[in-house]
Amino acid sequence: MSFDTDLTADVSDELFWDPKLDSTAIAVSAADGTITMRGTVGSLREKREAKKAAERVFGVISVDNQLQVRLMNDDKRADSELRGDVLQALMLDSIVPKTVDAKVDEGFVTLTGTANWQYERDEAEFVASNIVGALDVIDEIGLEFPTPNGSDVKESIKKAYKRNAALDADDLRISTDSGTVTVQGTVSSWSEHDEAIDAAWAAPGVTSVRDDLMVAY
Repeated sequence: MSFDTDLTADVSDELFWDPKLDSTAIAVSAADGTITMRGTVGSLREKREAKKAAERVFGVISVDNQLQVRLMNDDKRADSELRGDVLQALMLDSIVPKTVDAKVDEGFVTLTGTANWQYERDEAEFVASNIVGALDVIDEIGLEFPTPNGSDVKESIKKAYKRNAALDADDLRISTDSGTVTVQGTVSSWSEHDEAIDAAWAAPGVTSVRDDLMVAY
């Protein structure tokens, strides 16, 4: 059996194994380590969990998540009702800034407003994606933070990498330009990839992160 055939089987097994997923309507294919998932799931949370499950499988280089959210009739919501629930959930989460707003169009939630940190944006997106009836979440929250000294940002990220036992700092390269951080190099797993990107976002003043990392097994 070919590597891609084995990888397709492994990802399919992982999707089936995950109790948070119903993989009945998910089709998986692989090409040179890139996994493509097509089909339907019952919620946006399920769609995102499916991508995480695929990334856990050894040998997966990237995931093209083409799954579509198909709601049961009982889960379909009016846009105004869905927006109200999203805003309520955002307000109750102490991590999400009060400057974050949301609008809904045909079940698609768009987050707007401002935040100081990427983790605040991530939290808002996570909260919104858990609301029943959301088909997708588009994050348009802007980051507002004084532009830092580029060398300070680079040095603080390097130190964070060295402190992290899950990362090999010697294989990672960082460059900065007006709040934008580019991370390059090779990591050995998707969990290591996520650790490196999260550490870059955690540096004060970072407004965007360009992910040029390669996952190599």
